Amino acid sequence: RRRHEPIPVQGQWLASVVRGHLAYYAVPGNTEAVRSFHKQVTRHWFNALRRRSQRHRLNWERMGRLATRWLPPARVQHPFPKERFDAR
Repeated sequence: RRRHEPIPVQGQWLASVVRGHLAYYAVPGNTEAVRSFHKQVTRHWFNALRRRSQRHRLNWERMGRLATRWLPPARVQHPFPKERFDAR
């Protein structure tokens, strides 16, 4: 459905999807899965953008710039529970 939308519209939508995923799953100890999800989203978006035309105008260098611009970084969002609930 979103294949023919402009790249900024796709980027905003994907950013909200990735932010929601990170808000739930980006906990300590789950770093590898979070990085894997980010990598898979980037790869699938790359494939979707390349399917929009018969000419492959998109390479991984440009895709890396798009992913850096639109997708939030894959990192742990929440501290360890001991640090989070520590009353000071």
